[in-house]
Amino acid sequence: MFRLHYWLLIFFQATSAQFPRVCATFESIVSHECCPLLGGTGSPCGEAEGRGSCVDITIDDLPHGQQYVLVGIDDRERWPERFFNRSCVCNGNFGGFDCSGCKPGWQGDNCLTRRPPAIRQNIMNMTQEDREFFLDVLDRSKTAVHPDYVVAQDHYRNLIPENTTEPNFVNITIYDLFVWVHYYSVRDTLLGPGQAYTAIDFSHEGPAFLTWHRMHLLGLENDLQVLSGDPTFALPYWDFAIGGSECDVCTDEIVGGQNPEDQTLLGPNSRFADWEVVCLSLDWFNDNIKLCNGTYEGPIRRNPGGNIDRPAVQSLPEPADVANCLQVEEYDTFPFFSDSDSSFRNALEGYSEPSGEFDEGVRTLHNLAHLFLNGTGGMTHASANDPIFVLIHTFTDAIFEEWMKRSNATAADYPEEDAPIGHNLDFNMVPFFPPITNRDMFIPSDQLGYSYAVDLPESLANEDAPLFIWAIVGVSGFVILATLVIVLVNTVKRHRQRVRDESLYQNLVAEDSNKGIHYTA
Repeated sequence: MFRLHYWLLIFFQATSAQFPRVCATFESIVSHECCPLLGGTGSPCGEAEGRGSCVDITIDDLPHGQQYVLVGIDDRERWPERFFNRSCVCNGNFGGFDCSGCKPGWQGDNCLTRRPPAIRQNIMNMTQEDREFFLDVLDRSKTAVHPDYVVAQDHYRNLIPENTTEPNFVNITIYDLFVWVHYYSVRDTLLGPGQAYTAIDFSHEGPAFLTWHRMHLLGLENDLQVLSGDPTFALPYWDFAIGGSECDVCTDEIVGGQNPEDQTLLGPNSRFADWEVVCLSLDWFNDNIKLCNGTYEGPIRRNPGGNIDRPAVQSLPEPADVANCLQVEEYDTFPFFSDSDSSFRNALEGYSEPSGEFDEGVRTLHNLAHLFLNGTGGMTHASANDPIFVLIHTFTDAIFEEWMKRSNATAADYPEEDAPIGHNLDFNMVPFFPPITNRDMFIPSDQLGYSYAVDLPESLANEDAPLFIWAIVGVSGFVILATLVIVLVNTVKRHRQRVRDESLYQNLVAEDSNKGIHYTA
């Protein structure tokens, strides 16, 4: 029987970004076809073995929103057509860029056995041994070259330089690929030296914010499972909805404390103190019509709660913010953008109040957690460089998962068209390959091979209802008692002062009653 590389449970060894190394060749780029041999020695896409076939890539042609008005300029439009128009589509539960693996949640020679889900835990609740294991593997991923994927280091027009047959791809480490993928999804459209179109984002400010980042995390989790040799390896989360100005995970034992000599740097005893960032110089990339190539550009910066110019981002979200967000009924609302009102996605992303009410300039939940960091983690294109990014987005995904459960969400809740470019239900998410759509990620997490050990708050209205009812009863009882006392007093007065005007008495009672109503309101 054909022996597969890595483990047969793996799906996302191949569904990653940007392109499989085996397809980063002159022949593949010229033919626009990425249909590798199964495991490097079998048939293309494992067709002869019954695992998959090489087919035309499906492109979503439904109209997108008007935030992006250019046509045929950006290589991410109609993804991944500019690079490849044919790729492997795997049969049944098979998966991977060559169909040699399994789809998420499945394992076995024929991918017919459900895999026990990876359980994502609160990093603060993990045993020291488990937490150290996670952090060590994450640290190793910064220097381990990705076994399967490479990235383009130049504009697509210069992908194959003149007088050469060597495409402009470069190797990249596992974690730097994670950073690069995020950068590539938000980068500006390159128009010419010093020119760029900025009104474009394939992973934020739209319905795909949650589905895109779900896929982003899955890719890293799978890569770390391979790197660690542990198929149950799971990314933990940071419950950032704790309020206050203290970052409880920002210690040298977890994601790095502050350097006493420079509060914007990580503590020297942190395993992440020596990490350097990539994909930081967005203006230089735009001016020179270049893409990030993984060159290191200096240390991670972080100063939690230290932005004195923006008091609103000096404190973390509150538990009530999560509870309120989970009460928003609609997944997203027109125009499916950062100004959407009564949108769960926009509330969780943090462009509206947690209740869903749009308020221009407000930053809550996910956005607030990033801005609170006051450094690399607050810069959209570079934020993934800070390892705390992983923990922020796993918690964000946990809230998304909870909303899906409570809402019994289906694909019908997700907009099929008129969302910003890249955000329609069936758009291929940029820059994942082989293509995967937002629809593919808008499903329960247990179908993707993972779940959360998390207890998120129920409706505050339900939790506070007993207290609210008792408050009403107490106040009402006080009003009734006060009224009885008033009546008794005035009855005595009537006996003592029969000459008192009855109409005046009625006016006094009415006045006291009105005061009671005002008090209880």
